[in-house]
Amino acid sequence: MMLIDRMREDIQAVFDRDPAARTTLEVVLTYAGLHAIWLHRIAHFLWQHNFKLIGRMVSALSRFLTGIEIHPGAKIGRRLFIDHGSGVVIGETAEIGDDVLIYQGVTLGGTSLRKEKRHPTIEDHVMVSAGAAVIGPVRIGRGSRIGAGAVVVSSAPPYSTIVGIPGKVIEGESTRQDIVTLDHAHLPDPVARAINGLVEKINQLGARLEEIEQRQDCLEDKLMPEASPSNGAVRKHQTD
Repeated sequence: MMLIDRMREDIQAVFDRDPAARTTLEVVLTYAGLHAIWLHRIAHFLWQHNFKLIGRMVSALSRFLTGIEIHPGAKIGRRLFIDHGSGVVIGETAEIGDDVLIYQGVTLGGTSLRKEKRHPTIEDHVMVSAGAAVIGPVRIGRGSRIGAGAVVVSSAPPYSTIVGIPGKVIEGESTRQDIVTLDHAHLPDPVARAINGLVEKINQLGARLEEIEQRQDCLEDKLMPEASPSNGAVRKHQTD
């Protein structure tokens, strides 16, 4: 019964996040991301019960059928939705929380060659956009959003928006009320923001410096003694 409930949750997650979904039958028969998750549950069960070779074979079959590679050792929470899915790779020690949304071309990869925690931890309600890569044992906080094509190599706090290469956290962009959508037509550019901030600061300093120079000129004019007639006569005599 629990298995059926989980499958119903997965189907509902598709309807909640994909406006193109029309009927339950269409979702069950045609959504590769859904098939990959269901096959992964079988592979993960086998992996946990020490049937590792069979688990890898199920994983390989899933990759062949769906174009999505999920290592049987990866831990995946409830209501994960992999939209489109082609080219998604999820490593052995990756951990994914509940209600996560992953688009095509995403990599949750590792860098270490040791048998240790070497893949990312994705907390609940995170969205990872198309082509993004999260590399290493980093933790992406709850409710965060990763922009398309970002390469994330460091951890991020909850409700962050992460863009760029390497991925940088844009403070204040993501909120608790806006944890799913990310307008890729207006992705924030952290480098441009930093440069614009420096230019604005330089302009402020230039205006301040000009004001100081004007005050200094006025002060010098007030302190400079006016030429007296005798001084003028002396200067005229010296000229003659």
